[in-house]
Amino acid sequence: MKKIVLVLFVLAAFAANSVLCRIALKQGYADPETFSLLRLIGGAAALSLWHGVLGRVKEIRWNITDALLLCAYVLFFSIAYVRLNTATGALLLFGAVQVCMIGWSLLKGEKLSRFKSVGIVTAIGGLIMLLLPGATAPPLIPALTMVVSGMAWGAYSVRGKNITSAAGSTAGNFILSVPIVLILSLFRQQPAHIESQGVFLALLSGALASGIAYVLWYQLVTRLSSVTSSTLQLSVPCLAALGGVLFLGEVPDGRLLLCTLIVLAGIAMVIASDQKTRSSVD
Repeated sequence: MKKIVLVLFVLAAFAANSVLCRIALKQGYADPETFSLLRLIGGAAALSLWHGVLGRVKEIRWNITDALLLCAYVLFFSIAYVRLNTATGALLLFGAVQVCMIGWSLLKGEKLSRFKSVGIVTAIGGLIMLLLPGATAPPLIPALTMVVSGMAWGAYSVRGKNITSAAGSTAGNFILSVPIVLILSLFRQQPAHIESQGVFLALLSGALASGIAYVLWYQLVTRLSSVTSSTLQLSVPCLAALGGVLFLGEVPDGRLLLCTLIVLAGIAMVIASDQKTRSSVD
């Protein structure tokens, strides 16, 4: 039950990142680069404070590769959401995550049972139904930008399977990412823009929906197969679409509930397949 609660919180946090970012950008509360920087600062501050209060500063781990992947994910994520709606952006993001993580698992020799394969296809089919037909095709450059963000997050998640300290590694990644983004901001073409609402949304996204949620995600991915980890994340576009309806007034399609149920059914098949495999091994 504890594991289920953690998974639900993390997936909701991932969807919240899409909604919070889209609100800030759509309402003009922040530009994407400044939002990204504040998001990373929020995560770094929250995790640094946590380690400081508990006296665990020495447990912070530093990895420049993971920090760069985190920066790529966050920056391209915000830039893409300038022109993508909440649901479309989440679909592209986690579709790319799915491809990255499943591709890696296959390269590492992980086998896909027929039942698990059907579950993956079902989940992806539900996502396609959610947005197509009837949805206009997303603009190419923002769509490709979000795909790059998703590939970066997929690689970040795969690398997380090998860490020994979820909190320490996540804190180090966020702290290292701040100077990286500050350096990149020196080459920006447009002046920085941020309002108080944008500051609040970015810090909320960074501290809670990113920093804390990523620590929990790092703990979870070590216990799940890459295929299961990636397929679980396919529920995020459905949650993000619902958030877009509630907080952004993005007009819902009548298929939303049906597609959500289809995606969740596919996810349940993948998890059931994993549980069956573990039971056979035991």
